[in-house]
Amino acid sequence: MFQSLGFFALLLGVLVTVHELGHFLVAKACGVKVLKFSLGFGPKLLSFTKGETEYQLALLPLGGYVKMAGDIPGEELAPEEASRGFLAQPPWKRMAIVIAGPAFNLIFPVIIYFFVFLGDHQAVSTRLGYVMPDSPAAKAGLHPGDVVVAVDGERVRTYEEMRDAFVDRFERPIPITVERDKNQSIIMVTPMKRVESSPIETIERGVMGVEVSSPSPVVGVPPGSAAEQAGLKTFDRILAINGTLVPDEATFYQVLDKHQGALELTVQRSKPVEAGAVTGHVPEVVKLRVEKQADKQGYAALGVETAELYLAAVTPGSPAEKAGLRSGDRLVAFNGKPLGSFSLFAVELTGLAEKPFELTWRGKEGERKEQLAMAQLKVLGEAGETQQLGLGVQGWIAERAPAEKVTVNMGWGEALQQSAKIVPTITKQTVKAIAGLVTRDVPLSSVGGPIMMYQMASRSSELGWDYFLNLMAIISINLGVMNLLPIPILDGFHLVAAGWEAIRRRPIPVRVREVANVIGLAMLVALMLVAMFNDITR
Repeated sequence: MFQSLGFFALLLGVLVTVHELGHFLVAKACGVKVLKFSLGFGPKLLSFTKGETEYQLALLPLGGYVKMAGDIPGEELAPEEASRGFLAQPPWKRMAIVIAGPAFNLIFPVIIYFFVFLGDHQAVSTRLGYVMPDSPAAKAGLHPGDVVVAVDGERVRTYEEMRDAFVDRFERPIPITVERDKNQSIIMVTPMKRVESSPIETIERGVMGVEVSSPSPVVGVPPGSAAEQAGLKTFDRILAINGTLVPDEATFYQVLDKHQGALELTVQRSKPVEAGAVTGHVPEVVKLRVEKQADKQGYAALGVETAELYLAAVTPGSPAEKAGLRSGDRLVAFNGKPLGSFSLFAVELTGLAEKPFELTWRGKEGERKEQLAMAQLKVLGEAGETQQLGLGVQGWIAERAPAEKVTVNMGWGEALQQSAKIVPTITKQTVKAIAGLVTRDVPLSSVGGPIMMYQMASRSSELGWDYFLNLMAIISINLGVMNLLPIPILDGFHLVAAGWEAIRRRPIPVRVREVANVIGLAMLVALMLVAMFNDITR
């Protein structure tokens, strides 16, 4: 707990210092007399005076301020210092002083990310652990174990770089440089288009149908098949074949190729257990004998399918449930086109919005075909309950072997380039999120306050310094953008007031400023109450 409090204090202390330091330094440079530089509000803990400025550490680390001479309309100053008052400065100087705080909050993350990126880092490599059946990658000839070296001529070293390389690259042949058995070759892949939408932004990216981790072998059993008669059930996880362990799907294929005839399978399944009115599930290990089918490979050799297209869950009240889909059903076709994997089915849905489509599936009563359309569904996440467009089905999520890691080294130049690139991206997302709060596209339940910041600081400190610094950079950007809003009391309003005076050649009337300050304070208090309510309900 004390460690979490320490990181929370460090987080706020650094960000407040950076913000107020911007105001302080530019005010000094503009010749304005600074009376007090305070970190925190409330009772004074420590203070000292150097020159004409008192430096203070206060009890409540939830903010801070710079007190400048003559920053209140009507404040009287000594004649020799009248020209050094804040409001006595020309508008351009006041604008520079005001904007310096938010500007420092936006520049500071560039420095943070520079040190986060600099040096050696572990990241997920581009080695393919799984190639989805019937996917663009499978049709192009990519195999599990291939290492993607470049996408459309762009070098990629990590999975994240590979994924980002497909933004706005889809539905056309893309040259993929692949390393296989220490030899490089170029394979042309035509990715599908995936639309990734959120209240903040919409991104279109290409999808090859590959994953970097290898799934465990989980079977789907067709009704009436020989495999069902042998005792296999849908969602059984193959643990071993004739005593040989199969930790992932790649090993499953290799081991299966080495055996013929009757096979002894060790499988793990979920066994329902009733405890009063509640039904739970516990893992159960079962041994079965299954005859291998000649001239067939993989799952087909056991007379089963991958569980990829079998539904693990259907949301109550969703369009899928209303159409008759149930847990354990298998998806067959989308708009008459056979489906190869649940992931690619999800990709097909992303571009439809609420447009109807034809879905074919197989249940206990046989095959069915219906017209469906996605609808708004309630989704409960870390930010609270939100509305999200969906069908209401969930595929089976198999255990996966860890993805291969690679060490990436960033020098000074590349680290600076990446940090200067990521900050504008996060800033743009922050602006869109704030605009979304106004238009109600982003729910108010996503707003957080001090408790949420404390929880995030605590969690990030457990994950390591990189995570903590990343959180500090994001919150710094949020502070910078928020302070630029033209709301009375915030820096943005002072910026507007100085701009008004520069254009109209006279200041905003005192009475108007006073009323605006009361309204601004009420708005900020209301926002703080919403944030604290959300924190408590979380």
